[in-house]
Amino acid sequence: MAAFRSRHLCSIAAAVALTVTAPAAVASAAADSSTAAALREVLFVGNNWEGTADVIKSSGDFAKVGRINVIPDKDARMAEINGDLIKWIYFMAIRNGVGEGHDQFVDDMYTTPDGASVVVSRPSFADVVSIDLATGKINWRFPVSGYRSDHMAVSPDGKRVAVSASISNTVHVLDIVTGKQVGSFKTGDKPHENIFTKDGKYIYNMAIGDVNTSQDAPWQDFTKGDRRITVVDANTYQQVKIIDMRQRLDAIGLKDFSDAVRPAVFSPDESKLYFQVSFFNGFFEYDLATDKITRTKTLPKNPATSDDRTTYVNDSRHHGLSMSPDGSKLCVAGTMDDYATVVNRATLEEGPLVTASKPYWATVSGDGKDCVISESGSDQVTAISFATGQKVVSVPVGDHPQRVRLGHVAADWTGTGSGS
Repeated sequence: MAAFRSRHLCSIAAAVALTVTAPAAVASAAADSSTAAALREVLFVGNNWEGTADVIKSSGDFAKVGRINVIPDKDARMAEINGDLIKWIYFMAIRNGVGEGHDQFVDDMYTTPDGASVVVSRPSFADVVSIDLATGKINWRFPVSGYRSDHMAVSPDGKRVAVSASISNTVHVLDIVTGKQVGSFKTGDKPHENIFTKDGKYIYNMAIGDVNTSQDAPWQDFTKGDRRITVVDANTYQQVKIIDMRQRLDAIGLKDFSDAVRPAVFSPDESKLYFQVSFFNGFFEYDLATDKITRTKTLPKNPATSDDRTTYVNDSRHHGLSMSPDGSKLCVAGTMDDYATVVNRATLEEGPLVTASKPYWATVSGDGKDCVISESGSDQVTAISFATGQKVVSVPVGDHPQRVRLGHVAADWTGTGSGS
């Protein structure tokens, strides 16, 4: 999320200032400082089934700031889909498969560094769009290869977004301002989460395989496809290495565990990767230097959670993981167990189990004090204190919130006319 911090706007201004005369440099710096000061940090909450995004304060009481409609072109997109049999088949497959009977209108969101637009991936429309936050109109649209878009990541400098095209096993990297593709790379089956390293040198992509089939027993795991982490150079988009967690799990005797890496987060020094996998109520710690899984954390099972793995939403048992800025705490969304909890990273001891209805994502508040989870089952987001592990506040949002991302809007922004 560092790409959204206003300090990067200032650093860009400073770099520009070096190339001009002193009076111009002062004017440029002053103008850029004014622009940065006019921005407001917020959280974007994507309401996947509704096709909206609620914008709330990034910390404190997380009160609503405004709302945007992320499908202002719905009629045009539906006409396009209804006029193409193959597109219609995939649209309906998404609705009746991973969509659980609903259309998936918003997956991921990031704002441009100037806070003027928000870039959104829309799975059911198989595209990425940039929406002007002042007018609610679409700036540009990029149709992904295949028939479904998914998770995105923004580069540390805020200039590029990487989006998973889950059906074509491809990640597209786009210029965030123009929407033009600047690169792409191939992945394992069904690319999902993307992470830029904080130095901007590498992109990690997690391919999760087929998560909407009923072949969920451990002995049927081989049917789920090619699941792996693909690491590429973020400038050339050439593959640097492949990390297959099947081999690492087998090495510690966990042959019945899925190797489908779901949400993941690096430690602050990027020496460790913490990740969740399909069907497992817990997470793993992976050491990059030794290339080994070093610790396993199993979290409590909710007695009400079925042992029938076919009932888990898209194979998710726990789906949502974030880390406090100082690296001392992890926050885990226990999706099918209906709770979230803060875990001490040093001891792996969990705190209170905070009741939540199908929490499906976890991020960090703007001030770094709280973990913010989306409760897809109750249409709200909830903040949990990293310090105490206790619930701070819940705020209502739209239908089926999933991804929650930090971003920036103009200081006086209160929503777009078409979506507020």
